[in-house]
Amino acid sequence: MAKVSVIIPVYNEEENIHHLVSELNSYFHDEPRFSTEVVFVNDGSSDATMERLREAPHHAYTYKIISFSRNFGSHAALRAGIQKAQGDYITFMYADLQDPLTLVSRLYEEIESKRVDIAWAFRNSTAVSTSEKLFSSAYAMLMRNYAVPNFPKKGFDIVMFSKKVKACLDNGIENNSSVFIQILNFGFKQSGITYDKRQRLAGKSKWTLSKKIKLLIDSFVAFSFAPIRLVSFIGIVFFMLGIAWSGYIIFRKIFFDDLATGWPALLSILMVGFGITNISLGIIAEYLWRTLDASRKRPVFVIDEVVEEAVEPSHVGNVLLDVYK
Repeated sequence: MAKVSVIIPVYNEEENIHHLVSELNSYFHDEPRFSTEVVFVNDGSSDATMERLREAPHHAYTYKIISFSRNFGSHAALRAGIQKAQGDYITFMYADLQDPLTLVSRLYEEIESKRVDIAWAFRNSTAVSTSEKLFSSAYAMLMRNYAVPNFPKKGFDIVMFSKKVKACLDNGIENNSSVFIQILNFGFKQSGITYDKRQRLAGKSKWTLSKKIKLLIDSFVAFSFAPIRLVSFIGIVFFMLGIAWSGYIIFRKIFFDDLATGWPALLSILMVGFGITNISLGIIAEYLWRTLDASRKRPVFVIDEVVEEAVEPSHVGNVLLDVYK
């Protein structure tokens, strides 16, 4: 029987843990097609998330709990979970369960029936605010036009992939990058399904505006040359305009000599020139910072503790835990 590893990053989700584990036990108890391993990744939570995970009755699946020394971000959590996962297929879920657990079975069916290495769950509709929808649409449009042509219009949060893809991810762990776009770019055989995203039942979303902006910048810097090409394009356009303007001034000076000189024109030129220069330097500095960050070879994540089940799951009774520090 095949094994599916489900990676669930958690950050300050203490009020969701009981419901999450209950739903996991209920769903995977009745899943006969594959065995399930759940890899919880505690991303440096400051509340009682880790304690809730330890105490929870994990009956219908084997599991691991990976705990970071501090908050490293959701993508680092996913990468840590991928590294520790032992399933034949690996997928992601989230503690708020806005993405239904039925996706695990549907993606498994898709990947087995289509004989592909990657199966995506594309959002058909999403129960989020208008601002989040606008950001997602703008992000998807920019990624399709300037970075990844096959990026889906409505985005994705869930994917299932084989051990072949896991090996590629483990060998190419990237800091300040998107694990999803990495998978999308591998070029393995891919397929997809659609689903409706649900409302969050409890707690508050950790997907803040600053994290969205960081994802946008990371995605472009890591997967697109568009910002550098934009700098070059702007430079060429202003060079041509400068040549044309210089020719016009010379022409007016020779034949009419009627152009007034003064500080307004000079100030405008300086403002435009310094503005373009600063924007260009900012974009170039972004790439230089990524190069410096990569050259340091700092760890993408630091695991403080791994709690792992020592026996096979049963549908009744308690499980034993081994704690590795």
